[in-house]
Amino acid sequence: MTAKMDSIDAAPDAGNRVGRWAFAALLGGNIALSLGAMLVRMAEADGVGPTASAFWRMTLALPLLLIFAWRETGGRMPPRPALLIAAAAGIFFALDLAAWHLGILQTKVANATLFGNCASLLLVLWTIFLTREMPRGWQAAAILLAFAGSALLMGQSYELSPDYLVGDLLSLLAGVLYTVYVILMQRVRDTLAPWSALAIASAVCVPILLGTALALGETVMPHNWTPLILLALVSQVIGQGLMIWSLPRFSPLVIGLTLLIQPAFAALTGWIGFGETLSAIDIFGGMMVGAALVLIRLPNRAARPI
Repeated sequence: MTAKMDSIDAAPDAGNRVGRWAFAALLGGNIALSLGAMLVRMAEADGVGPTASAFWRMTLALPLLLIFAWRETGGRMPPRPALLIAAAAGIFFALDLAAWHLGILQTKVANATLFGNCASLLLVLWTIFLTREMPRGWQAAAILLAFAGSALLMGQSYELSPDYLVGDLLSLLAGVLYTVYVILMQRVRDTLAPWSALAIASAVCVPILLGTALALGETVMPHNWTPLILLALVSQVIGQGLMIWSLPRFSPLVIGLTLLIQPAFAALTGWIGFGETLSAIDIFGGMMVGAALVLIRLPNRAARPI
């Protein structure tokens, strides 16, 4: 915990192939997760409620996750403390999804994206708290580039208004809840293999999200299963699977900065799938986020993460 900041934010022995694949998995997981907003929109266009789409994301992915978990453990039950931590992570993840999807309905998409991604900043602050060290050098430059790029991406369409207060607060709450989820999952990965941890958390999410959708009077049964199946496979199995696998190999600082790739790719999918305009400022902001991800890999990459 007393190690310097430049000795905790890279893969353990990033000069080897495992370190490179771990960072690629972290990036790939976030890119897959960034497609979730587009798939939720597609599901909503077919009449499925926002929280109900999150319920189907978990429910449809769960059989695959359980099979993968069974194969990696041989059917052995996880230790009780690890089981409880993974279950707690699932509770926070379910509440995060519910708050995020409800927030989107009551504020602008840019506002929801901005406040929902407060997890990036909170994870950076968590790293500073753990290490008692301020970022410096390439790390400080990477943090400034990442957040400045994100501000450019979302700043043009963000609007502060009393009309959006409830939605903004729900999105901010979602970001806080997701931060706790990531911290708990990173902790439990010291004990549990990735598919086991993800399967337990996902299983806990199912009843919470179903109960929330029914309480809100949402339409749960879909007419078109395609967007929901894609949401389960892309966001939960691939996106969360890659991210959870890579969590023990990086500090919260790196994990937080890579989360910022999600709004950048969400803007790109909005342009491709929905004809949303990308200005020169948007493109430049995305390039700044990309540059930050390169810079964060430059310091001492041979040391172990937290």
